[in-house]
Amino acid sequence: MSMSRLERDRRGEKVTARKEDTEYDYMSKIVVIGDAGVGKSNILARFARNEFCMEFRPNIGFEFATLFLQVEGKMVKAQIWDTAGQERSRAVTSAYYRGAVGALLVYDITKRQTFDNIQRWLRQLRDLAGPDIVIMLAGNKSDLNHLRAVPVEDGQALADREGLLFLETSALDATNIERAFQSILTQINHIKRLRALGAASRRGQGTTVDVADASGSGKKMRCCST
Repeated sequence: MSMSRLERDRRGEKVTARKEDTEYDYMSKIVVIGDAGVGKSNILARFARNEFCMEFRPNIGFEFATLFLQVEGKMVKAQIWDTAGQERSRAVTSAYYRGAVGALLVYDITKRQTFDNIQRWLRQLRDLAGPDIVIMLAGNKSDLNHLRAVPVEDGQALADREGLLFLETSALDATNIERAFQSILTQINHIKRLRALGAASRRGQGTTVDVADASGSGKKMRCCST
């Protein structure tokens, strides 16, 4: 999938784009969730701005980036939200999840507790965003393999059991960061396409209605869409 970064937002401050750059086929909101310190903000910074901060800086308030991306021939306005510290007080509310169609669910491969907490985040995600949301499970900080506390097999097994996509990532060296978002957006696009085909198929089938002719006899006529 080819991606072209044309516009970025940070803390709601919109970067003005040329008119031709702002035309898009649809918008996809993706949320990034997980325990504090797993690297969510750096994942967003690496993907949106190709930046990485070595110091841990807890943020206040939600943070998001907006990018215009090519996804299988469609121009997508991807709005990616980071909890930005809200997870520390568990203050992530329904407003954060509202409208989300994709999620990056992150744990730290060097901290087992962050992996053990994934089920809690998953329940919250499905309760507040809906059961059909596309979810990528990401084991972050793969560059620290020598400090690993969560085997790759554990992450893959959880993903298989819960029906999630799965990758290990590193915001430090950019391993699989683009691939993670690519996979989410591609899956969202597939779902949109299948739903559109299903809707078109249902319209084409039409419905059967009773129509009385002039003589008063009942006839059945199939009503078709044009």
